[in-house]
Amino acid sequence: MSRLTDGASGEHTDRGAVRQAVILAGGSGSRLRPLTRTRPKAMVEVHGTPILRHQLDWLAESGVEQVVVSTGHLAPVIGDYLASHQLPLRTDVVAEERPLGRGGGLKFASAALDWFDEPWLALYGDIWTRFSLTGMFAHHRRHAALATVALPRPWLPRGSVDCDERGRVTTLVSHVPPPLRVNGGVYVFDPRVVELLPDEGDHEEVTLPRLIQARQLIGYLVDGPWRAINTPRDLDDIERELAPATDDV
Repeated sequence: MSRLTDGASGEHTDRGAVRQAVILAGGSGSRLRPLTRTRPKAMVEVHGTPILRHQLDWLAESGVEQVVVSTGHLAPVIGDYLASHQLPLRTDVVAEERPLGRGGGLKFASAALDWFDEPWLALYGDIWTRFSLTGMFAHHRRHAALATVALPRPWLPRGSVDCDERGRVTTLVSHVPPPLRVNGGVYVFDPRVVELLPDEGDHEEVTLPRLIQARQLIGYLVDGPWRAINTPRDLDDIERELAPATDDV
């Protein structure tokens, strides 16, 4: 493990915020090629800034003091970037010697968290979003569950269409919010979740079903901006969405 910044956090007094997080940043991003031939998926730029840096800034604004970045594919690219930039919070990097899967990666990285007996946030490294993490943590504590997952509405760039029984189009709506919600790739975990994570494998296949069966997984509805950056089309969509607000500043 390498520590990129030495910022002292001091005594933690505001228990209304989670002060530690793990970001899974080891993905190869095969569907984003050629952008990911020389950099990990989390280092693809959104409006001139790597997705990872967007996440670090958001976490710092939300009161997080330590982030552990779990790396794998092209790990030195992330390490070099973090080492050469002024960061808004303390950032540690761990590198998997072999792919452990998302669940294994979370468990591996969680061992580097400073406060082993406190809740922690977990983020997928290909997510761009902004919503209240303080509100999510309050929701988590109110329900006293082992885990909480953010549930945004997926982006549908082409809107929706309704048809009658003969297949004739009756309604054509642009940019209507879809009725279903998706796993937003942002979690609050009780420290006891670590023992439920696999050493290797996907927590969505191993851990989350166990939590659901035990009625220990809570959803937090997110209606703010959220995008999963999986393809060049996703990147183009979010660039267009961010451009007007950013360029007017």
